Amino acid sequence: MQNAKFLADKNQKGLVFSRQISNFADNMTINEYFDDAIVLLQNLIATPSVSRDEAAAATLLTGKMEQWGLSPQREGNNVWSICPDYDEKRETILLNAHIDTVKPVSSWTRNPYEPIIEGDRLYGLGANDCGGGLVSLLQVYRYLITVTERPFNVVFLASCEEEVSGKDGISRVLPLLPHIDVAIVGEPTGMQPATAEKGLMVIDGYARGKSGHAARNEGVNAIYEALDDLLWLREHQYSNPSPLLGATKATVTVVEAGTQHNVIPDTLHFIVDVRTNENDVNEAFYKYLCMHMKHCELKPRSFRLHSSSISHEHPLIRRCIAMGMKPFGSPTLSDQALMDFPSFKLGPGESSRSHSADEYICLSEIRHALDIYWHLLTP
Repeated sequence: MQNAKFLADKNQKGLVFSRQISNFADNMTINEYFDDAIVLLQNLIATPSVSRDEAAAATLLTGKMEQWGLSPQREGNNVWSICPDYDEKRETILLNAHIDTVKPVSSWTRNPYEPIIEGDRLYGLGANDCGGGLVSLLQVYRYLITVTERPFNVVFLASCEEEVSGKDGISRVLPLLPHIDVAIVGEPTGMQPATAEKGLMVIDGYARGKSGHAARNEGVNAIYEALDDLLWLREHQYSNPSPLLGATKATVTVVEAGTQHNVIPDTLHFIVDVRTNENDVNEAFYKYLCMHMKHCELKPRSFRLHSSSISHEHPLIRRCIAMGMKPFGSPTLSDQALMDFPSFKLGPGESSRSHSADEYICLSEIRHALDIYWHLLTP
């Protein structure tokens, strides 16, 4: 980033954070931003926003952003704001997190839509994934647009349908945004930069046989036809590993065949979950799998969710490292898969809490995130 050299030059010896910044902005303290973040997160938790049903949460967020004077725009259930001093001659940083959640699992012992604070923990569906990152990045955006000497543009985007990689999510809104040079995605990473992320490709496999009576040994058993290919998928070791993400992984997760015990099955269907690293392109890896199938036909559902990575020489990553953070590779998918510009994940909370019962985020994690983001992005 030509206009963001300061991101690499400032604090090269690292920083120790006090979490007690007294002047987070000219007219607001970090405590006030923190309080606003927590109240907003509680309101979002209390507003169900399962993927493809985020309208109420998007309306809530839009209203709050209007109250704060952020001039939000909305497309479907995606909500964004562009800094009022936008200048196309400057480079642009996107601050992104998603507004939707998964459905609550049955093992919740609490009401997933009742935000409860117990000690340092705020419980509720979406608190960790990724409400904490959403409200933290929004507060940082509120601050950044007050910085008069900021040498870059900043855009905040709350996207929908992230959990299902839906067509009406970030893919729908990206064409409406100005040119983006780099994005920070607020997924829960323990405030360590995830500089590489595995892609996802779901493949349906089919084996064909011929039905017959099992007692007379008739027909061609589709299960037996598929065995060699299923065993190859289990045993094959894929080359071209990544230092951060390891090797691409293909896992058979569903197998379906047969109608009753005395009928030779004439078809077998299986599903392969493929997690590609940044060295493997989905389309090429699919062709590689097809070349090694002896009897089965493979059909990809989509190629669109590619692996992503950002160079450790990027000024923002160099700044993260100088601040004492440690880059790592993330096995989980995010909206990064649909971005055609450099991006990395950096957000409060832990990925291990996502999609689990009694999900929570620590209040101290949100406070720490405000601190980290502020030091990372302030000139």
